Amino acid sequence: MIAAERRNTIKNQLLKNNSVKVSDLVNQFNVSEETIRRDLNQLEKEGFLEKNYGGAILVNKQTHNPIVLPLQDRHQQFFKEKELIGKKAAELIEEDQTIILDAGTTTWHVTTELAEKGNLTIITNAMNIAEKCTKNEIADIYLLGGKLRRNSLSTVGPQAEAELKKYNANYVFLGTSGISFRQGFTSSDLYEAEMKKAMVSAGHKRVVLADHSKLQKAGLTSFCTFEDIDIFITSDLADKQILDNIAKAGVEVIVVSTDEESWNESE
Repeated sequence: MIAAERRNTIKNQLLKNNSVKVSDLVNQFNVSEETIRRDLNQLEKEGFLEKNYGGAILVNKQTHNPIVLPLQDRHQQFFKEKELIGKKAAELIEEDQTIILDAGTTTWHVTTELAEKGNLTIITNAMNIAEKCTKNEIADIYLLGGKLRRNSLSTVGPQAEAELKKYNANYVFLGTSGISFRQGFTSSDLYEAEMKKAMVSAGHKRVVLADHSKLQKAGLTSFCTFEDIDIFITSDLADKQILDNIAKAGVEVIVVSTDEESWNESE
């Protein structure tokens, strides 16, 4: 079992039991105590657990069980803001490039601006994004295989993660459930977080897209730090002080205007 799979199993046990013991994990995975302690150290850095004598406890279980709305409901939340963010992200893309689009209601909006861009190679784990990209009749579209998550119409799992290792994309566009200075960029699902990590590794430029409601929120687990991301795109509804702090961490912050003129232009 690879480290990522072992840590996901540890996370699931913490969510179920609130605590784990090092000795039990050593026996369960048949690895050394040092290996388990490295796992716990990493999960503590992600803000998922707090180590104690002989093991670890889950950090604030309630915050790690957010209500995830159905895809259609999430799609309608902050629709215009997400539309403007997606349009701005698409401006980064040039002809003949390879891009990876993460599943998400904000990344979906990137596709509306791709129809006229020539010779793109588009890779995604989202069925609805792949379908939308078919409007670009000359783009090569690759839908990653894996286990289907019905609530997001996305594929996850080792098969999809392994496929991503074949690619070296010009841009990776990622969604996020939350952004915090302690955990970085987070996801509300363990398996989607592993997909996002694989996407980060497959891209030359990594871009996170998020509406203003995602700031100062922490999802279930971290998928990357500020150091892993090149560009963050949000709107002027986001807290300026938070955006300044993200910029100080070395991330290029792009802020789209949501004034009436900009909103009308997007319609």
